[in-house]
Amino acid sequence: MSTAARQAFFDRTHSDDLIAFLGTSPSPYHAVASAAERLEKAGFRQVAETDAWDDAAGGRYLIRGGALIAWYLPEGAGPETPFRIVGTHTDSPNLRVKPVPDTGSEGWRQVAVEIYGGVPLNTWLDRDLGLSGRLALKDGTARLVQLDEPLLRVPQLAIHLDRQVNEGMKLDKQRHLTPIWGLGPVDEGALISYVAQRAGLDAADVAGWDLMTHDVQPASYLGRDRELLAAPRLDNLLSVHAATAALAAVATAEGAASLPYIPVLAAFDHEETGSESDTGAQSPLLGTVLDRTVHARGGTTEDRARALAGTVCLSSDMGHAVHPNYSERHEPGHHPMPNGGPILKVNVNNRYATDGVGRAVFAAACEKAGVPWQTFVSNNAMPCGTTIGPITAARLGIKTVDCGIAALSMHSARELCGAEDPYLLASALKAFLEG
Repeated sequence: MSTAARQAFFDRTHSDDLIAFLGTSPSPYHAVASAAERLEKAGFRQVAETDAWDDAAGGRYLIRGGALIAWYLPEGAGPETPFRIVGTHTDSPNLRVKPVPDTGSEGWRQVAVEIYGGVPLNTWLDRDLGLSGRLALKDGTARLVQLDEPLLRVPQLAIHLDRQVNEGMKLDKQRHLTPIWGLGPVDEGALISYVAQRAGLDAADVAGWDLMTHDVQPASYLGRDRELLAAPRLDNLLSVHAATAALAAVATAEGAASLPYIPVLAAFDHEETGSESDTGAQSPLLGTVLDRTVHARGGTTEDRARALAGTVCLSSDMGHAVHPNYSERHEPGHHPMPNGGPILKVNVNNRYATDGVGRAVFAAACEKAGVPWQTFVSNNAMPCGTTIGPITAARLGIKTVDCGIAALSMHSARELCGAEDPYLLASALKAFLEG
C-alpha cells in the first residue's frame, strides 16, 4: 500500500484513543478497568464468576485481578458454535514495590523494588516515576491507585564517577535500581501510609498491595510528520486496546445477531513472567469461561468438543521492527517496518503458534479489512521470544496464530511504533472476529 493510500485509510482518532487508554492504564488492574469501560459503552455487561450464567444474546465480560475475558453471544448461537478469540496480555515489564517498601541509606529515603519481567534496566534510569496498582483492604475489597506525578527516580551515577560508562554499563538489580523519593532517615510504613492517604483511605485498613512504578511522561506522536508513536506499555496494551475496539465494533455492527462465530477477547495478566498464575494464560480461566458459555446454552461435552474444533485464536502481541542501527540482528529476508501493517509472527520451534493454515486465516482477515501485512521471523543466531499463543494452543487444543505490530525498544520504559499501525491492527482483528 502506498504512503498516500495508507494516510487516506488511517484513522488517527483510534491512535488518539490509544494514547488516552495508555494514560488511564498504568497497571494491569487499570488496563482491564479501562477496557471494561469501553465495553460497557458498547452494551456489554459484567458478570460474576460466582453467579449462574444465562444464554441470553449480547455482550458480557468478567474481571479477575489484572485479567479480563469478554464475549458476545449472537442470537442464533448454538452450543456447538465455534469461537473466534483474540488473546492479549495486560502486564508490562517494570519495577514493582516490595512487601517491605521503606528503605534508604546515606540520608536518602528510598523505595525497595523488585524487577518484574525482562526489563532493559538502563531505560528506567533518570525517569520521573509515578506509582499505580491496587491496595487490598481488610474488608476483602480492593482500591485502584494511580499517582501520576514524579514521586520516584532511579538516579544514574555521574560520568565523573564512572569514566567507563560508555564502554558498557553494568547494573546490579539489587543495588543500583532502588529509587529515591526524598531525604531523611528510613521511615517505616511511610510509603503505604502516603499511598493510602492519597487514595482516601486509612493506612490501618490496608492489608496488602500490588504497586508498581510507571513513567509519568505521557504517550505522544513523534517525528516531523507525527507518523510515529512513543509511549510506555505498548507491549502489550496496544493489542488490548485494539482487541477491545474490535470486539466493541463487531458487537455493535449491523448483522451482529447473525455472526457465525462467538467473538471473544482474552486479556491475561503475567505473560511477562511465564503466565503461571490464576490470571495468566496457563490458568484454566479462558477454558472455564468457554465451557460455561457452552453449558449455559444447554451444551454437552460433545458440543464443547465440536465448538473448540472449529475455534481459532489470534494471539496479538508486539513484535520487532527492523532497527536501523542494528540491522544485522534481524533475519535478512524479514524486515518489518512501522506503518507497514500487522505482522504475522512465525517460529518453527513453536515459540510462536503460527503454521501454514494459521497464516491463511490471518491473511484472509487482513485482506477482508483491506490492510497490508508483514511477516516476522527471528535471526537463527538470536533466541526468539514467545507469547501466550503456544500456551493457548496447547492448553485448549485450538488453532492459534501469533500476530502483532512492529515496534522498536520492546520492554523499554518507553517504546516506539508506527502511528498508523494500531488502527490497521484493530481493523484486521475486527475482520477476524467477524469471521
